[in-house]
Amino acid sequence: MTTLSNNFKDYNLSEELLKAIEGLHFTQPTPVQQAVIPRALEGEDLLVKSQTGSGKTAAFAIPLCEKLCWEENKPQVLVLTPTRELALQVKEDFFNIGRFKRVKTVGLYGKAPFHIQQKELKQKTHVVVGTPGRVLDHLERGTFIAEEIRYVVIDEADEMFKMGFLDQLESIMKALPNNRQTLLFSATLAPNVQSISEKYMNHPVDISIESKQLTADKIEQVCYLVEREQKLTELYHTLVSNNPECCMIFANTKDQVDEIEAYLQEKDVRILKIHGGMEQRDRFSVMEDFRAGKFRYLVATDVAARGIDIDHITHVINFDVPEDKESYVHRIGRTGRGGRAGKSITLTTKQDKRFLDAIYNYIGYEVPVTTPPDVAHVEAALEKFNETHEKTLKLAPTKGEKLSKDIIKLHINAGKKTKMRPVDIVGTLCNLKGMSADDVGIINVQDVSTFVEILNGKGEDVLNQLQTTPIKGRIRKVTKADR
Repeated sequence: MTTLSNNFKDYNLSEELLKAIEGLHFTQPTPVQQAVIPRALEGEDLLVKSQTGSGKTAAFAIPLCEKLCWEENKPQVLVLTPTRELALQVKEDFFNIGRFKRVKTVGLYGKAPFHIQQKELKQKTHVVVGTPGRVLDHLERGTFIAEEIRYVVIDEADEMFKMGFLDQLESIMKALPNNRQTLLFSATLAPNVQSISEKYMNHPVDISIESKQLTADKIEQVCYLVEREQKLTELYHTLVSNNPECCMIFANTKDQVDEIEAYLQEKDVRILKIHGGMEQRDRFSVMEDFRAGKFRYLVATDVAARGIDIDHITHVINFDVPEDKESYVHRIGRTGRGGRAGKSITLTTKQDKRFLDAIYNYIGYEVPVTTPPDVAHVEAALEKFNETHEKTLKLAPTKGEKLSKDIIKLHINAGKKTKMRPVDIVGTLCNLKGMSADDVGIINVQDVSTFVEILNGKGEDVLNQLQTTPIKGRIRKVTKADR
C-alpha cells in the first residue's frame, strides 16, 4: 500500500533530483504530488483528477526524470498538452527538475520551424513535450522515433477534448509501444476522458484530489455591473482605480483582445496581447517579456493563456464573462499563486446572468456585484496609477533563476562539422583541476557550436582553464553563452 509523505527524501529519489528539488524551493509535496509520485515510481498507470495550479507538473516530472535511463539516446517520455504555451511551461519544468541529471527535453508544437525540431530530435533526447498535431506530424514523417517511449503523460485531457484533439490523440496512442506507463491528468473526468483511459491504459489507479473549493481562499472576487457600450471605458477606469502591480485581462475573442490592446495603448497604457492568431515566436516573445516584468498588463484569450505560471500577477480582469464555467476558475487562478493574495474583477452586464448563474453553481457561491468606480474616484487615482506605470517592476528570481545561480553555460566554437562529440567535452572537462563528471551539466552539440553547463559554481574556473586547454587536440574559443 502506498503511504503519503511530507518529505521528498522519503521517495528514494536520486541525489541529482533532490538537489534540483531543493534548488527550486519545493519544501514539501503538494497533495497531488503525495498521491502521484510514489505510484508513478512503482510503474502504475494513473488517472488523476486535479485542478490547475495544484503542482501536477512536478507530480509527473519528478518520478519520470527519476525513472528514465540517461544512457538511452532515443526519447523515453512523451508529454501531450493542449496548447503550445503549456507545452513550453512543461518543457521548462522538466528542464529544471532534471537539470542535474542532464535530462534533455525537446518541444514539438505548431507555428514553430519543423526543421529545427527535426534537428533537435536527431540529438540525444530523453523527453518530448508537445501538442497533438505537431507530435503526430513528426510521427507520420518518421522524424520522431517513438520505439523507446516507455512513459506517456496526457496533460489537461479535458481541455484536449474540448479543443478537438481526440482523433489525433488516438492516432498517437496507437503509434506508441504497448509496453508503456500512462499517466492522464484532467480537471474533470468527463465520459471522453474515461473512454481514453479504458482504451489505452492498463488498469489505471483513480486518484482524485478534491480541493476544499475550486477557487483559492486568497483571491478576492468582485463583479462590476456595467453597460455593454461602456465596457472599454470601464476597463480603463478599473485599471486606474485598482492600480494593479501586474494584471492579466481576459476577453472571449481574438477581435476583442485586439480592440482592448489598441484602446488602452491610446490611453498610454503599456499593454501587450497574446491570442491564437499571432505568430508563435511573437506569442513566446510577449510571454517571456511579461514573465520578466518588462510590462505590467497582458490581454489574452483563454486558449492562449493556458499554461501561464507566473507568480507575480496581482489582478485578473475579466473583460467578458466566460461562457464556459471552468474557464472562470482557470482565469482567476492566474493570480493568488504561491500563497500570495490576488484580486479578480469581472465586468458584467445584465445580459450575462445565465453565464454567471452557471459559474456560481459550479464554484458553490455567488460573487458580490457592485457598481464600478465613479469618475471622481478614477481622477483621484490617476496620478498614482501613472507613477506605478512608469516604475520598473521588481521581481523575485524565477524558479529557474534560483536553480541557475551556481551554473554557467559555456559556448565552444566547434560542433558536429568538426566531429566534436559529447564524450570529447566530458573527457576534457574531467581532466581539468577541481572538476569531475558530477560538475558537468547538459551538453548540446550543434553543427558549428557546442553548449555545455558547468555546475556547482565551477564555471568561472573552467572558463579560465579552457582558454589554454586543448579540446580534441586544439585550443578552442570558449566564452560564456547568452542564456
